[in-house]
Amino acid sequence: MNTTSNIEKHQLQQIIEDLHKRYESNHDGDVAAYIPELLKADPAHFGVALVTNKGQIFETGNTNQEFSIQSISKPLTFGLALEIYGQDKVSKYVGIEPSGDAFNSIMLDDNTNRPFNPMVNAGAITVTAMLYEHYGSEAFDIMLNHFGNAAGRELKFDEEVYKSESKTGHRNRAIAHLLLNFGMVHENIEPALDLYFKQCAILVNTRDLAMMAATIANVGENPVTSKEVFGMNSVRNIMSIMFTCGMYDFSGEWAYKVGVPAKSGVSGGLMAIVNRQMGIATYSPRLDKRGNSIRGINACIELSNELGLHAFDYLNNGSSFLNIIIKK
Repeated sequence: MNTTSNIEKHQLQQIIEDLHKRYESNHDGDVAAYIPELLKADPAHFGVALVTNKGQIFETGNTNQEFSIQSISKPLTFGLALEIYGQDKVSKYVGIEPSGDAFNSIMLDDNTNRPFNPMVNAGAITVTAMLYEHYGSEAFDIMLNHFGNAAGRELKFDEEVYKSESKTGHRNRAIAHLLLNFGMVHENIEPALDLYFKQCAILVNTRDLAMMAATIANVGENPVTSKEVFGMNSVRNIMSIMFTCGMYDFSGEWAYKVGVPAKSGVSGGLMAIVNRQMGIATYSPRLDKRGNSIRGINACIELSNELGLHAFDYLNNGSSFLNIIIKK
């Protein structure tokens, strides 16, 4: 669906429809099984959405289908922690280096005892614990409102996914208690961990993710509502950590092939950011062994190549190539 009123189909709309048609027949990968509730996802679902920094929305496929945000919440909570505490305070407890390990690895930096970065579970749990320490029992409502401001609409969370994550989240509990052992989190780790499980169960659709990405791309301001969600310094740091760490142990290959900041989640969502220009999102619950959406990665690689989105692409001359297409 194209929300613009042009009779002639916009070039970006045609591009994503072609991408969707090309990859919807790809049945590689499996739906995430380690969280039982995620197994209920329909593996056929596939949505693609783009939101420009002018507020134009282009979408195709199952973009209204809701799913739990999972790890795509991590850059948003990281940004919220930066707004509250500042980079210096946050960096005392969470590093900024890629780990090269799986997202749920029970490992900390040998030199500092910090989590490697806020995009792996250890770092995300630390960030959420900081938010709980600041906001207490109001933390989830504030977080939900903040996510909603980025998405441009009121969001809810999935009670059943939350219960499923809480019931089976023993690995995350092990990570949390390791963090507690090294003084990276406060003593109230159980309610903070409960907040983390709820955070991952927030419901979004593909359009929401594209709007969140566009909000970050638009220097922290939602391009449709004009509501400021993040400050400029936070936006820079969010995008930097997404670029180097957002796709877990696929981050290097993603940077090489796609070349924009991105974050994936095990429910099948993926969001990517073209700085100052556009947010991209896909949803397909068929995952590779690293926990990334196979259709989503394929679509983003092709989109980057076709539009010259890669930060170091020869077409990306101050992003003028994409600007021409957006203005059409």
